[in-house]
Amino acid sequence: MQKYGWTSYTIIGILVVVACGCVITGCSPQDGESSAGEAAAQVIKNKGSDTMVNLAQAWAEIYTGVTITASVEVSGGGSGTGVAALINGTVDIANCSRQIKPKELEQATQNTGKAPQEFIVGYDALAVYVYHDTPLDKITIPQLAEIYGEDGTITKWSDLGVAHEDCPSDKIIRISRQSNSGTYFYFREALLGKTRDFELGSLDLHGSKDVVEVIGRTPCAIGYSGMGYATSHVKMLEVATADDAPYYAPNLKNVLAKTYPIARPLYMYSLGEPTGEVKAYLDWILSAEGQKIVEKLGFVPLESD
Repeated sequence: MQKYGWTSYTIIGILVVVACGCVITGCSPQDGESSAGEAAAQVIKNKGSDTMVNLAQAWAEIYTGVTITASVEVSGGGSGTGVAALINGTVDIANCSRQIKPKELEQATQNTGKAPQEFIVGYDALAVYVYHDTPLDKITIPQLAEIYGEDGTITKWSDLGVAHEDCPSDKIIRISRQSNSGTYFYFREALLGKTRDFELGSLDLHGSKDVVEVIGRTPCAIGYSGMGYATSHVKMLEVATADDAPYYAPNLKNVLAKTYPIARPLYMYSLGEPTGEVKAYLDWILSAEGQKIVEKLGFVPLESD
């Protein structure tokens, strides 16, 4: 054996130790890197409107399939929840079925140092739903105001001139949304303006889909939700602004013609001027490809304007 230097046995021993170390640690790239040393995909956090949640999820799934540099996490909770997350700086994009309020805009800017930027990403007709066998096909805004408003004068189906055989009690069951919902906020203002509130006692549900599902199994019910949530178990009523005004159905044609009276934009708000992957995602949503998904899910795309 040599007095100095490494023998072949010593070298073999070192190689064995290194190999064992690789087994223990995995000899893998550091967290956040791919095997080629590339940075992991950026996660875009997107939260808010329940009206838009199915649309937002569809966008996220398809976009993730066309890019390797970003993924999108989507959650609902209502427009108010999305705006609150934007104010706290915990999301990149908030979905809203109503416009952000000046006070919320100011709070977000003060808290994060970034002023939210508004993007209209589509349009929605807010449909008035009844049970599919309800003997009613049309309704006016003033009638809806008396159904939903404080001290309203319409509480029974017979008040609308309807003999509803599937509803023996004759009582109208009002289905509404929770107060943090942009749909709730918009529908209330469309019916009542800013001087009157909803009557207490409605069944207030969390999501747009929930509203339609409950009405579909409740013959006495009436409610409101996005037209994209329609099923065979419910009927969408034609709506007029007054007794002597024409009635219009909630559909793409009437929304674009601005004749259906309960239609609204759908918004996305970025935290500050969007850059990088967030900008790329919003640009894709506003593109022809992103807008095809809007129409596919029953909303009204921008490109039809």
